[in-house]
Amino acid sequence: MATQINPCCSSSTTFSPSSLNQETFFSAKLFNFSRKSSPSRWVFKIHSRINPKNQFELKSSNGYPLNAVSLQDVGPNNVMNQSHLPSFNSLRRLFLISCYHFLLAFRVGAAEKPLAKEVVLPEQTGSSLSVTIVGASGDLAKKKIFPALFALFYEDCLPRNFIIFGYARTLMTDEELREIISRTLTCRIDKRENCGDKMEEFLQRCFYHSGQYNSKEDFAGLNNELKQKEDGKSSNRLFYLSIPPDIFVDAVRCASCEASSKTGWTRVIVEKPFGRDLESSAELTRSLKKYLAEDQIFRIDHYLGKELVENLSVLRFSNLVFEPLWSRNYIRNVQFIFSEDFGTEGRGGYFDNYGIIRDIMQNHLLQILALFAMETPVSLDAEDIRNEKVKVLRSMKRLCLEDVVTGQYKGQSKGGKSYLGYTEDPTVPNNSVTPTFAAAAFFIDNARWDGVPFLMKAGKALNTRRAEIRVQFRHVPGNLYKRSFGMDMDKATNELVLRVQPDEAIYLKINSKVPGLGMRLDRSDLNLLYSTRYPKEIPDAYERLLLDAIEGERRLFIRSDELNAAWSIFTPLLKELETKKIAPELYPYGSRGPVGAHYLAAKYNVRWGDTAGDE
Repeated sequence: MATQINPCCSSSTTFSPSSLNQETFFSAKLFNFSRKSSPSRWVFKIHSRINPKNQFELKSSNGYPLNAVSLQDVGPNNVMNQSHLPSFNSLRRLFLISCYHFLLAFRVGAAEKPLAKEVVLPEQTGSSLSVTIVGASGDLAKKKIFPALFALFYEDCLPRNFIIFGYARTLMTDEELREIISRTLTCRIDKRENCGDKMEEFLQRCFYHSGQYNSKEDFAGLNNELKQKEDGKSSNRLFYLSIPPDIFVDAVRCASCEASSKTGWTRVIVEKPFGRDLESSAELTRSLKKYLAEDQIFRIDHYLGKELVENLSVLRFSNLVFEPLWSRNYIRNVQFIFSEDFGTEGRGGYFDNYGIIRDIMQNHLLQILALFAMETPVSLDAEDIRNEKVKVLRSMKRLCLEDVVTGQYKGQSKGGKSYLGYTEDPTVPNNSVTPTFAAAAFFIDNARWDGVPFLMKAGKALNTRRAEIRVQFRHVPGNLYKRSFGMDMDKATNELVLRVQPDEAIYLKINSKVPGLGMRLDRSDLNLLYSTRYPKEIPDAYERLLLDAIEGERRLFIRSDELNAAWSIFTPLLKELETKKIAPELYPYGSRGPVGAHYLAAKYNVRWGDTAGDE
């Protein structure tokens, strides 16, 4: 049967297999492949060169291909001038010569690099992971970061080749660091029998290097020790800055110039606070970007690693019952509540410089609000999610003083025990007006949330420790059972509660009939208590975020434009509070907070959901 070849022309030349004669037979001898070679790849390439119409082909008005040959002279009746065509024998000879040279090079290359040898990725050949905790002598490193890294190691989530370096100004040996770390390590979840062995193996991978945070020479010394421990392997390096923000840039400059990886990636985790206002935050970002690209900077907010915060998106986007209700049509208000049952406890020096608004509201609670209110992202990709969060933040009105209440706790004797007030803390100035409590009302100017108040409340030295999201739905129109609720129709509304901490839970408040002959209604909970449903211990937020940083997953980390949008909401208010030196309302240690917070909620016809004592 005849075969058609169409080398870059619209017409085809017909030939029979017999016309290839000896030249074709000679070329066939060269096709001597081993089973492990793959000729299909280069055969496809050759075929695409002699028959390129599948890759690029223009059609003329008469429906025939328009290519290099068809653009040449055409005779009467669209008959192509055959004198322009190269002879088929010449094309065939060129093709066979090309095949000969290609195969010759192919066989020589195969002798030097046998195809039987599998190409192995750097991860498989023995790349190493080096985690350096800058500020290793601090409380955060000892209480959170080292235990989180051990938990990841315990659960086999770290690469086979990894080392951990502590870096700080304190003079210390490797053994002294290991002794400090060992006091905070615990065997989680099922307390396996090999826990002691795992702990010892982990400690043997921990080392220490002392140095100044602004010294290139000291970081160069750290780099030498890292190289020695990495033992010539391809290295990936993660730096965790557990240090005060005023020395972030110095540490990044030295680490980037002297201790970054030359054979793998280098990433830096930056702890909050990210500046004090929009200007200082933007300056910090500009300074960091002199030495790092945006995708190397991981701004950590550990609340985004909380299990219930992670579950917020799952609850909304994977349950049909909730997504249609997630708008102004059904939701009356949303509350974000954070409270601690202790005061500054000797940390007043740090806290007084920032206050509760910067410490909790501008980052933790605002990030949760953005996740709650965002539109459905295109995908679960980090950039798609962060794009939607930025849209929410940019749609929010700037806070004004009329929508904010500030407070400060005062001393109180309770249960035979005396509690110091904020300004009685030796580390706090006597005349400080820094708020330890704040409540605020936010509004989002978009079609989904127009007119819905988002109330936020955060405070120290309150009556309980909690962090939760409360979604209060609208009243049922024309409720047939309103007589059973009396005048207080708020008791008849449904409420969805996501308790972030402690005792993680999701519950929905509904109305139901009390068993019996009469018609008496009761408010009940449909409850998902995590400790009951999922007896396995929930990983700490730092474990999740450290693992994400190692894997390059940025979904739970804050992007620079997201940070700017967040500060834009709070900066005008913060400047007004500090310029006018507005005194906060005092509230007793261990109380529910200042009375002004209840007036703020009532202004928008809202009742705080945490005052019912129904937990």
